[in-house]
Amino acid sequence: MGQNNLPRKLTVVLSADVKGYSRLMGEDEDGTVRTLRTYRDILFDVIQKHRGRVVDSPGDNILAEFGSVVDAVRGSVEIQETLRASNAELPEDRRMEFRVGINLGDVIVDGDRIYGDGVNIAARMEGLAEGGGICLSGTVYDQVENKLAFEYDYLGEQAVKNITKPVRVYRVRMPVHAASMEKTEEPSLPDRPSIAVLPFVNMSVDPEQEYFSDGMTEDLITDLSKISGLFVIARNSVFTYKGKPVKVDQVGRELGVRHVLEGSVRKAGGRVRITAQLVDARTGGHLWAERYDRDLEDIFALQDEVVQKIVAVLAVRLTEDEQDRLERRYTDNLEAYDHFLRGLECFHRFAREENSQARSMFQRAIDLDPAFAMAYGLLSLTHWLEWSFGWSQDLGCLEKAFELAQKATALDDTLPEPHGILGMVYLWKKEHEKAISELKRAIALDPNHADGMSQLAQVLSFAGEPEEAIRWAKKAMRLNPRYSVLYLWPLGHAYFLLERYEDAVATFRRVLHLNPNFHPALIYSSLSLSGLGRADEARAQAAEFLNVTADMSWEAWRQRLPYKDQSIIEGLFEGLRQVEVKPW
Repeated sequence: MGQNNLPRKLTVVLSADVKGYSRLMGEDEDGTVRTLRTYRDILFDVIQKHRGRVVDSPGDNILAEFGSVVDAVRGSVEIQETLRASNAELPEDRRMEFRVGINLGDVIVDGDRIYGDGVNIAARMEGLAEGGGICLSGTVYDQVENKLAFEYDYLGEQAVKNITKPVRVYRVRMPVHAASMEKTEEPSLPDRPSIAVLPFVNMSVDPEQEYFSDGMTEDLITDLSKISGLFVIARNSVFTYKGKPVKVDQVGRELGVRHVLEGSVRKAGGRVRITAQLVDARTGGHLWAERYDRDLEDIFALQDEVVQKIVAVLAVRLTEDEQDRLERRYTDNLEAYDHFLRGLECFHRFAREENSQARSMFQRAIDLDPAFAMAYGLLSLTHWLEWSFGWSQDLGCLEKAFELAQKATALDDTLPEPHGILGMVYLWKKEHEKAISELKRAIALDPNHADGMSQLAQVLSFAGEPEEAIRWAKKAMRLNPRYSVLYLWPLGHAYFLLERYEDAVATFRRVLHLNPNFHPALIYSSLSLSGLGRADEARAQAAEFLNVTADMSWEAWRQRLPYKDQSIIEGLFEGLRQVEVKPW
């Protein structure tokens, strides 16, 4: 039986096609074919230059394979930059933009052709890309994350046609295109001492110790964030610089801070060496630098020492409550702490399997130290993530998140994260006042809690306070300048509720730039366009929404929407009818 099996191999597959090809052909067949010939030659040349092979090229589609993910991504970026320059010479309605998807997977080999899921997933990545954009599967991203000087946006796990399991999707952030999407000025400095803590470099011989240096960085950010006299940039924004050669003055300008903390960690056996330096981003001058060689069991005292030194150098006054919170330790159990840090590494990948691995690590930390409140809080977050990302529709996930967050606050009521989770669960329970109270408590405990501010903005809109929601959403964005769709969505939602439709459409456009399939932005964008009288655009956006949510239950969505004012829901459904969506 095995003799008839076709050979297989692991390869990098690139799939590309033209956005809006049918429209271009319908308007000018001859001109479109001429442009396509020219652009295909460009693609073929660049693919060959980067050691790739064109497998097939029917119509406007191109299928190629590479032996290296680095070559494939580099080549794709060169393709898009070259075509962007060529498109600039054409009228806007005649520009030809290619969408590119890349996957690393197993394929069937039949002569010069390749088949199978490895090819199909690349085609699905292409379908998720925007014109002039590149989407990568998780298998590609894992290989290039720290090898290339590009930035990436995580688009979540996407259910794609004919593929059993959801696929992690990342978009290559194209510098030129990103700049044209949103021309923002560099943020001004806050009115209090400001700091960004760059990811500490892992100097250990074992690269598997990366989780430890990342965990150290995150702990320092968490501790500094609790100080009301400091302005501290959120973890997600500073980690976009991880593994990249950056200049301190560049970080200061881009994030809008005066001070930058950078350092390294070397862990070996029972010893740890940490170097840290605090730099004035404006002048490049060192305000403080230190090297510590300690036993691993002194790691908690060492973290406290670094935080206290920063506070002293920046002349920040601590309140009595802040001093008390800084002196608290998550745990005294080093093994439990190690599992907690390993769990954090998995958790921040925001993918289903890694979320499950994080849950196991946090549970192990709790088994080792049943009083480890922060581990309960993060364990709660894994259940919340499972429900909010749609990995499970089981309401039991929501209840489990609620139960674990309550356990965390019972053990330590000074942790902001569990209060934030309680706030979000209360929202979906439609207990709006409790939700607002819990999130405000989280922000009081951590005045730099950007995620909490974004979540509060979301709750306030559903509770009927969109003006206040806008204020909190913008505060969150300033603390986390490299924000995700989860920050933009509450802002756009608030604009929509205030009937500021131009602002809503512009904000939802930014959401869809980051995640083309973020369906709340698709439908609310459609409704906003309808409110502006742009009926054709509204119907087109609604059609995209229906394409993404083909299996959605309208009644389940109606029941789930947590608006305090039920008349808003009726207005939404009436708006859907007007854009020819029939949810009945």
